[in-house]
Amino acid sequence: MAGRIVLVPFSPRVAPGLVSAAAWRLMTGAEAVVHTGSPDHPVLPYLDDADVQIIVFDGEAAAYEIARDLVGQAEVGVTVVWIAAPDGDGALAQALGELLADGSDIELELLPGSYDLPGAKVLDLVAVMDRLRSPGGCPWDAEQTHESLMEYLIEEAYETVETIEDGGYDEPGPGRDALREELGDVLLQVAFHSRIAQEHPSDPFTIDEVAEGIAKKLIGRHPHVFADVKADTAADVEANWDKIKAAEKGRTSAVEGVPLNLPALMLTHKLLKRARNSDVPLDLLALPPEAADHAKDADGIGKLLLSVAAHARSLGVDPEKALRTAARGLRDQIVAREASRDAGVAG
Repeated sequence: MAGRIVLVPFSPRVAPGLVSAAAWRLMTGAEAVVHTGSPDHPVLPYLDDADVQIIVFDGEAAAYEIARDLVGQAEVGVTVVWIAAPDGDGALAQALGELLADGSDIELELLPGSYDLPGAKVLDLVAVMDRLRSPGGCPWDAEQTHESLMEYLIEEAYETVETIEDGGYDEPGPGRDALREELGDVLLQVAFHSRIAQEHPSDPFTIDEVAEGIAKKLIGRHPHVFADVKADTAADVEANWDKIKAAEKGRTSAVEGVPLNLPALMLTHKLLKRARNSDVPLDLLALPPEAADHAKDADGIGKLLLSVAAHARSLGVDPEKALRTAARGLRDQIVAREASRDAGVAG
């Protein structure tokens, strides 16, 4: 009765001691004969502690030579277990497939020895980035600095926004494929900057510390999830977020931390939202009735903004610069209203 050949690959992205229960039972079972071509495979010490005898093939042995040996053992009814190298031993798997393709009774199986945790593939990106920045890697990557990469960080973020605006990302197809790619480009920027930061002579940090910091921040900013704070709506969450952030950073104004180099419309939107969340009253021009009648939804608002921009250009006014100037005035108004309110409370 023919036996079987079981290939057991292990994920290089998890600790060596993390072995699936099914693989451990198979490798330590009395009916299995365990083989490998990797004498330094990280799982071998654990099997050695369990008194598992392992046959290690010479690293110079050809894939077909090993395959014929394994098939020969399986033909007499043995369960042959092959512990795959980190690269998967693709040549051996192909050789086995070809030898067993002609009606053999031997079963060829694949049983994962360990599984990637969610997010484990990020380790591959870290390893690639490390290789590119290390001696013998890529000269261009090795020369980059935080400053030289700024334009790419901004560019990739805008390309991602454009992909989302183009639509089609919610269904399988080009739109979703494009979003996946653009998010990868943004993630590359995080990995690249983190790798550069790792090389700092006196205050290095790695992508692990970056991830740890944002994880802690998310927990601290979501007390309605991780603690007992109540926040029933998205608006409650936003307002609570701003208050926590202000307390963390010792901010005394709702506008602190708003980068003034944001695009003018985005800057205006953020300032208005900060004022709303902090209950700061503002004096703003009301829309003329005819404009308000046409600007009742996103489409109408967009057309109104487009008309205002066109009108500005007809007057020789840069609409971006004009709105940025108005936004800075809005920022000053919020600060003044906060000061007046604080003075009233103190009085």
